[in-house]
Amino acid sequence: MPDTSTGLTWSLVQEARERIAGKVSLTPTLTSSTLDAEAGAHLYFKCESFQKSGSFKARGATNAVFALSPAQARSGVATHSSGNHAAALARAARLRGVPAYIVMPDNSPQAKRAAVARYGGEITYCEATLAARESAARELLTATGATLIHPYDDLAVMAGQATAAAELLAQVPDLDVILCPVGGGGLLSGTAVAARTLKPAVRVIGVEPSGADDAARSLRAGRIIASVKPDTIADGLRATLGERPFAVIRNLVDDITTVSDELIVRAMRRLFEVMKIVVEPSGAVPYAALLGERPALRGRRIGLIVSGGNLDLERLPWTVAP
Repeated sequence: MPDTSTGLTWSLVQEARERIAGKVSLTPTLTSSTLDAEAGAHLYFKCESFQKSGSFKARGATNAVFALSPAQARSGVATHSSGNHAAALARAARLRGVPAYIVMPDNSPQAKRAAVARYGGEITYCEATLAARESAARELLTATGATLIHPYDDLAVMAGQATAAAELLAQVPDLDVILCPVGGGGLLSGTAVAARTLKPAVRVIGVEPSGADDAARSLRAGRIIASVKPDTIADGLRATLGERPFAVIRNLVDDITTVSDELIVRAMRRLFEVMKIVVEPSGAVPYAALLGERPALRGRRIGLIVSGGNLDLERLPWTVAP
């Protein structure tokens, strides 16, 4: 069984799966013969866009909140997030009956702000840098006494995120490759642990925007190279890698590749047109990787984790002038 210096073990993933059962959705894995023909491969889309709160983040946030002791949970929970973890944490806190204090960058999409408010989260806005987010979160923790639930650098969160890939491999056991978005690394690290446990031969490939390519650079360098101010339409992937996720990624992930924003938008639109599913830029990143030249993936059975579907439908990227 995979074990890493972070302590992310398969037993933690199994505990997470039991803890969140009935609190999050078992999402479908969908296929399209049209997209298969275009890619020259067999594609299996794990649709976390249909998840509670609209993204895979519901898994990790719910596991983390319900793993807290009564004393830890009493003063509430807090985090910093561009949106999806924020909404997921607010929802999980509401399920447990505790307050949620959320720091969001001031450039967060309106749809994600609205989701946090809808679930009862108390929002504090800050500058769109990691340093500003962390500073504002520290101030909130001091003021409220809340427990920090980090969006990705947290074992309970990582274990919860791993359940998405575990479900995918139960639904499609004979995959050759899994393509997974990477921002802070919680989903990719969890995916790697699930894959190495359930099907060690499967290739796990992270995909990130070329304008926020710190994960690819970090994997090549063997150490975290922070992204100071990333520039990409995929707002959910602007975070810098966490230490715990990177320890897993460095050991268990086969490769990390990058895609342009142009390909991300093309992928979003194609998924809208052909599969009729609402996908945010971050969720379209794995499919965007197949729109470029990837001869090594032709003929393969490929799982793609569609990580979320939270976006402003009034500002679809192919309808808004630059």
